[in-house]
Amino acid sequence: MVAKTPSESLTVLTDLVLPSETNPLNNLFGGELLARMDRAASIAARRHSRRIVVTASVNHVAFNRAIPLGSVVTVEAKVSRSFKSSMEIFIDVWIEDRESGQRNKANEAIYTFVAVDDTGRPVEVPPIKPETELEIQRFEAALRRKQLSLVLAGKMKPSEATELKAIFND
Repeated sequence: MVAKTPSESLTVLTDLVLPSETNPLNNLFGGELLARMDRAASIAARRHSRRIVVTASVNHVAFNRAIPLGSVVTVEAKVSRSFKSSMEIFIDVWIEDRESGQRNKANEAIYTFVAVDDTGRPVEVPPIKPETELEIQRFEAALRRKQLSLVLAGKMKPSEATELKAIFND
């Protein structure tokens, strides 16, 4: 299978925060942001695999900054690493300053998707070939995150998590 670059899966969704999507503090509901991130990640995973994809897990979400009513929100998602049938999707959320137009990072998340066939069985996906320094960092860290998840789920012995052990042996 031919490797693809993360930029080939890049998905950018831009939208406005409306009153029906906000909490009593007039900030975007966290669940609404999660749904937007899930949609963007799904599109990125499908672009990479060219298959039906399903959300396997939400591995990390950081709500670092409230997103106020009326904000322009941009969700950027792209595949950071692929494994046999799964793909890690890194998501950056940006808000645009209403006056200056400057974008500031508000939140980030990491989702895992699995590519499946028409019967729902996992199928192989292309490998990833990172290009930029950030893509390389995210690619390398993805294996450590996967190993940590497997260890915590009891699906891998800590002694087998070689990438995690390397962090602590330096």
